[in-house]
Amino acid sequence: MTSFRFAEPVAERLVRALHARVPDARRVDRYYAPLAIGSAQRLSACPHRPWVLGIQGPQGCGKTTLASALVDAFEAVGLRSAAVSIDDFYLTHAEQLALAERHPANPYLLYRGYPGTHDVALGARVIQSIVGLRPKEEALIPVYVKSAHGGRGDRTPPSDWKRVVGPLDALFVEGWMLGFSPVDDATIEPALRPPNALLAAYASWSDSLDSFVQLDVASLDTIVSWRIDAERARRALGHGALSDDEARDYIERFLPAYRAYLPGLRARPPCGDVRTIELAPDRMPVLPLRPS
Repeated sequence: MTSFRFAEPVAERLVRALHARVPDARRVDRYYAPLAIGSAQRLSACPHRPWVLGIQGPQGCGKTTLASALVDAFEAVGLRSAAVSIDDFYLTHAEQLALAERHPANPYLLYRGYPGTHDVALGARVIQSIVGLRPKEEALIPVYVKSAHGGRGDRTPPSDWKRVVGPLDALFVEGWMLGFSPVDDATIEPALRPPNALLAAYASWSDSLDSFVQLDVASLDTIVSWRIDAERARRALGHGALSDDEARDYIERFLPAYRAYLPGLRARPPCGDVRTIELAPDRMPVLPLRPS
């Protein structure tokens, strides 16, 4: 059981719920429970709509797993929440192929991931529709299957999208480039300039954020190993996945973006309530967290 001791019944129930759902007790105590408690404490700031938490971190760091754990824990204590990922809003496979054809010499627009490879308007509509849900109203969250087309991915038909019923207490929005903003073209390589120009539109995804968590790493090399591990796990399950070489080629395409945009995000986060957490190679915080 957790080493935390709090008087608030909701905090204690959140911790118990996380321990019941997450087998790694250390991860719960040092990481998930403090974030869940801190999140629950903020709900009162938004009495008439969902409180919205943005979670940014590099690919493979565990953003989706964290958001899912928060949703499950909230549900266990009677708090209604949902999670969306910017991955939900990738272009369809056909749209991505068309984008790559329009930019045949640009390695950053060849595959999904970079600014320009998402349906930004769809993402903004979905986030706003969830935030505005009234009792018994429904919103749909797109589903993107990364294993489709040999690991290149595709969006499913709307009939397969996830349904969210209002009202909600919280919404968790996560993504590797959430909160990134354009930089001066003179500071980046020519191939990065088209995605950089497209990045400004993504600010619409951050407009609803009340709080922001940035998951950081000391070395970008960690991101490469995380991606290779993720694709190996997909292959082990018999799903369509990238080979080790393909995974390395794919993820190394993102390193220039991290170098270009992380300094700006650290200096100018998308909202005033920000928490930065440095992760070790095992995806655990370098220092144990405390609710805040």
